Amino acid sequence: MSAENTNAKLIYMANQIATFFQSQPANEAAQGVATHINKYWEPRMRRKLFEHIDRGGEGLNPLVLEAASKIRRPEAA
Repeated sequence: MSAENTNAKLIYMANQIATFFQSQPANEAAQGVATHINKYWEPRMRRKLFEHIDRGGEGLNPLVLEAASKIRRPEAA
């Protein structure tokens, strides 16, 4: 799978998580996204997500961007 396809898949997955948590109270939604990603995404996936966010985060749900400060950033590869 190409890097572009991998990024598109991660964006899609992150946005699906955000869509689910948008139904939660506003003060819990970003933490819910972060907790889910921290718990279920391996470091490689989180690293790719942060690489995309660092390039501007195009296509990401604003809730994912809000949650980013609560997501554990893996060390560089």
